[in-house]
Amino acid sequence: MVDLGFVGPSRPAKDYRFLSVTDGDTPNIAMAIRMVSIDTPESEFGGAPATAQAALDRTRTRLLDGTYDALPQDLRDYLVSRITPDAAQRHQAAGKAAAEAHADMVATRLVRPDGSQRKLAVIATGELVENNGRLLAYTAPWFSGGSSDPLPPRDDPRRRTFNLDMVALGWAATFLIYPSIPPAADLNLLLDEAEAAWTQQLGVWARFGQDLLLGYEYRACIKLGAREVNDPAKTIGQAYQRVCVDLRTLTELGLYGYHQVPPQHRLWIWEDDLEQARKDLPITF
Repeated sequence: MVDLGFVGPSRPAKDYRFLSVTDGDTPNIAMAIRMVSIDTPESEFGGAPATAQAALDRTRTRLLDGTYDALPQDLRDYLVSRITPDAAQRHQAAGKAAAEAHADMVATRLVRPDGSQRKLAVIATGELVENNGRLLAYTAPWFSGGSSDPLPPRDDPRRRTFNLDMVALGWAATFLIYPSIPPAADLNLLLDEAEAAWTQQLGVWARFGQDLLLGYEYRACIKLGAREVNDPAKTIGQAYQRVCVDLRTLTELGLYGYHQVPPQHRLWIWEDDLEQARKDLPITF
């Protein structure tokens, strides 16, 4: 019996659609990609708009009636102001618009000048596979490098990732989560584009309002609006599991302080990763 005293990292099994076998050790599967560093509104999460709105309305009631008094007052006030009677309908409509913008972007940029189709470049990063079984990655057009499809210079806009352009056009908010943090040059480009999109109120904010619930806060509010809440503290714990850091000052804002800074200045750290992040990053707390 061999016992090395070491167990490598693993995740629970996930189901993927089988496509084909290429080799004795190479099955091909259909695998969804979660584009890192960005977050778009949800198009279906929470059910149909009426069902999702009922959950949001329950959240609003609980924020006002004392059920969630464990949350800071300023966060409760902030959320109440954003849970409007049409919050779910606007959010899911924004999610569908973002999906359409993404599809149009990919369809346009994957076409070569001669009309043939490029492949999609996938740059895996950070944790690699998230809890829902999606590959964490950046995506961009793939240039074959041949004479008919040469790789453009590094700063050529044709090489920009779709992650970056979704933020630049206002269809996604930044969603930087440690340890999947891009290199300094790419990070600052992303933040500059996010600042411009937010300042100019592009994309989802132009069409659906500045008070639109962002993807991660919409998901949190849906969880807070569960039909039955027997343990408010547990429900809050399920909704808020990431600590926010203000990128302008590199100061921790805790689990409930993200609303104190604009979306483009938020860095997120899973609570379980916080101790290591404090060693790796120049943050103050």
